[in-house]
Amino acid sequence: MTAALRPLAIAPSVLTADYSRLGEVCVELEQAGVDRIHWDVMDGNFVPNLSFGAEVIASIRPLVSLPFEAHLMVTEPTWILKSMVDAGCSRLIVHAESCTHLHRTLGAVRDLGVSPAVVLNPATPVDAIENVLDLVDLVLVMSVNPGFGGQRYLASMEPKVSRLRALLDERGLDVDIEIDGGIAPETIGDAAASGANVFVVGSAMFRDTEGFAHANRQLLDLAAAAQR
Repeated sequence: MTAALRPLAIAPSVLTADYSRLGEVCVELEQAGVDRIHWDVMDGNFVPNLSFGAEVIASIRPLVSLPFEAHLMVTEPTWILKSMVDAGCSRLIVHAESCTHLHRTLGAVRDLGVSPAVVLNPATPVDAIENVLDLVDLVLVMSVNPGFGGQRYLASMEPKVSRLRALLDERGLDVDIEIDGGIAPETIGDAAASGANVFVVGSAMFRDTEGFAHANRQLLDLAAAAQR
């Protein structure tokens, strides 16, 4: 399955949402037609900031039917896997850099009955995950350094995405490529053209003056145009 044929998806990150109305925001995002909610889970250790815990995610789960994915920016994430699944996340994305035994951690995610995925920081090469690509359903390429919202998109990550897409296609693996960081109308086309088909959108979703539905449709249209 080539990149051009893979379905496109928008995964809003609620890291920049108004936390006082987080549940309402998630409902509004679902009504706007987005594909999933992306939860940036930070431990204050692997990255400097703290964000959502399992209790917050679980409190939102009954409000929407959208899939939840948890991007685990935590050191040695094995300890948090089950609580994220219990909170309602159907995909757990672990950092290659944070796992001493990455193969074992991805297997533990699969054993919990949810989708395993792996993420690479900007400075981490594709080679770091070459031997676990058969264990994942998705690879997330960071196009900013993790830990903060609102950062500038690193176009230098596009060759990494292209190399990863070529490697996955060469092996015949049915794996999505997600990209996270600085995705906006100005950058999503190049990200899609490089081979990404799932897009984490934070600030660009929340600053669109015409609302979530407009942002979602505009971003999908721009990504689709770039794939043609």
